Amino acid sequence: MADTGLPPDWEVRHSNSKNLPYYFNHKTHESRWEPPEGADTEKLKIYMAQHHSGSNARLDGGASQEGKIRAAHLLVKHNGSRRPSSWKEQNITRSKDEAVEMLRGYEQQIKSGQKSLGDLATSESDCSSARKRGDLGFFGKGQMQKEFEDAAFELKPGEISGIVETASGVHLIERIQ
Repeated sequence: MADTGLPPDWEVRHSNSKNLPYYFNHKTHESRWEPPEGADTEKLKIYMAQHHSGSNARLDGGASQEGKIRAAHLLVKHNGSRRPSSWKEQNITRSKDEAVEMLRGYEQQIKSGQKSLGDLATSESDCSSARKRGDLGFFGKGQMQKEFEDAAFELKPGEISGIVETASGVHLIERIQ
């Protein structure tokens, strides 16, 4: 069995309703979206990239998507973010300026064709959507933070935004549909 980097009694399971992996403690029956305390985030990052990325399952369930768009993003959180922790890091201490610099580096890799946003999101995004290459599925107006929504709805399919700042952190957004 692959080393997940999770503490004893924890495993990665898959949520059928959200089409996302989650963490489950088979002794206490606790389940959570964020890694448990004591996880080796470097090992977990590698395990998740190898076993839980690139899912191409349809996220819309065939339902009507009128007025909705589909987008992916790469989020970098900072110490001023609404919740400065993620699946990668228990306690995020970087400044907003450092987060923006990191995102500029990712933006350059995307623009130069070295990597796609999805490739980078899998290992670098602080959002749990990293497991799905940053794919947030379909959403309509009023479902996302205003700054994020405004930027996403301005994009044409295939376009990538500049740096977008929200209460969650700083993002690059790619409109898929």
